[in-house]
Amino acid sequence: MIEWKNLLRGFVMGTSDVIPGVSGGTMALILGIYGRLIDGINKLTTKEWKSQLGFFIPLGIGMGTAILALSNVIEWLLLDYPEPTFSLFIGLILGTIPFLMREADYRRSFTGKHYAILAVAAAVVIASGLLQEDTGDIMTSISLSGYVFLFFAGWLASSAMLLPGVSGSFVLLIIGAYPTVIAAVSSLNLLVLIVVGLGIVVGILIMSKFIHFLLRNHSKGTYATMIGLLIGSLFVVFPGIPGSIGLFFASVVMFLIGFGLAVILGQINNSKL
Repeated sequence: MIEWKNLLRGFVMGTSDVIPGVSGGTMALILGIYGRLIDGINKLTTKEWKSQLGFFIPLGIGMGTAILALSNVIEWLLLDYPEPTFSLFIGLILGTIPFLMREADYRRSFTGKHYAILAVAAAVVIASGLLQEDTGDIMTSISLSGYVFLFFAGWLASSAMLLPGVSGSFVLLIIGAYPTVIAAVSSLNLLVLIVVGLGIVVGILIMSKFIHFLLRNHSKGTYATMIGLLIGSLFVVFPGIPGSIGLFFASVVMFLIGFGLAVILGQINNSKL
């Protein structure tokens, strides 16, 4: 059965994928489908793969549509109105953290170890944001070793994308592959896109199994990690104080909209509608 409501969810996730600093995993958490997403990806390599197509086909269509339709719009918003744009996502992220903490039943289940995990996870994301200036150069003449590098770049980026709070684009920036990948998308360099795409597929399949194992066997530690990643992403996404009164109030409004959406989605998930 095709889950057509995933068209909208995929569209939201695809929109986040074209925004530096915003993780697709974060959006999956906000939308209440993170566990289903990880479980579904994990089952794609089993005999149950056909039963997952109803979930992933509309999700993929929605993501692809958003990336193709909104990439230029998002680029314009980030260039001309970065503060209100990022404020929306800060609101979404901040509104999701209490929902996750309730899901983890942190008051009764978290110990000092879990808070330490949370702090380390937040520090890792903040550090990744501090390193984002190291963008590297476009690889114009790519050798075999260059294609191997791009394959593993896609692998690492896709692995990060599954983690809430960790942006795949940041990983590409840190290891110096971002300009080459973006240039390949712009010029439709199919060979580069295929190599990076294969890396992304392999990374997602392997990382999903690891996250699925953690959720089953170390759920509280995994929740602590996710919460820490989200907290760290707040520092990474924060665009600074707007330079004008108009932008400041627009940023406040967008923050409140994002926070309100996260609260509403959390209530919907709790009521299992």
